Amino acid sequence: MRVLLTGSAGFIGSAIRRALEAAGDEVVGVDLMLPQAHGAARAPEGTHHLDVREAGVWSRLLDGVDIVCHQAAMVGAGLSPADLPAYAGHNDLGTAALLAAMADRGVHQLVQASSMVVYGEGRYRCAKHGPAPAGVRPLEALDQGSFDHECTTCARPLSWDLVTEDARLEPRSSYAASKVAQEHYAAAWARQVGGRVISLRYHNVYGPHMPRDTPYSGVAALFRSALERGEAPRVFEDGEQARDFVHVTDVAEANLLAIGAVGDRPAGSVSAYNVGSGIPVTIREVACLVGRTHGGVAPDVTGDYRRGDVRHIVASPERAAAELGFHARITPQAGLREFATAPLRT
Repeated sequence: MRVLLTGSAGFIGSAIRRALEAAGDEVVGVDLMLPQAHGAARAPEGTHHLDVREAGVWSRLLDGVDIVCHQAAMVGAGLSPADLPAYAGHNDLGTAALLAAMADRGVHQLVQASSMVVYGEGRYRCAKHGPAPAGVRPLEALDQGSFDHECTTCARPLSWDLVTEDARLEPRSSYAASKVAQEHYAAAWARQVGGRVISLRYHNVYGPHMPRDTPYSGVAALFRSALERGEAPRVFEDGEQARDFVHVTDVAEANLLAIGAVGDRPAGSVSAYNVGSGIPVTIREVACLVGRTHGGVAPDVTGDYRRGDVRHIVASPERAAAELGFHARITPQAGLREFATAPLRT
């Protein structure tokens, strides 16, 4: 199979490229080499140094391609309105330009990177009253160190529940809004051209060769960098925020499974899948797991917060298991300990 892979030199894209080539597939790699993600690094050999927003210019690379795996994107927290033009340009316009070029060249299969951030807050449950809605947390409560959502009936703190793919999409940041837009553009394109789309909603991806100290660094890499500077990892809120951390090799495997499955779907079909380990951990636990390899340094749980952050987001892995056969192989407990001394991208 011939696969055009955007973002092929990135943290996740590189892992996907290695997995595709190991499976015997031919990869056409495209990457803009954004300084925010790559620093001063040069494009790896065989990578086309191109801008996905100009896909119409280089659409000849799509000739003979069976499927596009779209990983290129601006990532990061995206909590400032100043970030909006960059996210809209690289993520929204870039995806739209790529889809137009694919239609022009007759390539009608797409697997694309999405994110758990499309859900905004996760799902919540009251111990007494069952499933409960969660709105935006009041700043007054956050200022007082009250971080949990509360039941609107009894005011008890709400616990998290698993989020399934049919949950409402409610982005809380510039980045999240752009990922929702990417999914919607792809869905519209599929209906217009009879295409087939699978969107993979990644949870917190980590692993070797993750960027160090950039907007593309995940929280696990930031904790590591702090430890290597001799500092305690800084944890926001009370550290009890629940998340799912998934290893980059498992994310690559999910992409291979999606690439193998999308061509068998009916024309015009659109599917989305959560990609996670299926084992929730708290942010405090992540800091402790990484810190144990650095002399057991305890995290600094600051009580600070960031506007736009969500309290809990833990997704169900059941649909990906049932329909793609995806099961993460690396648990956060094992993977994060290994990650504590793995090489990072500088």
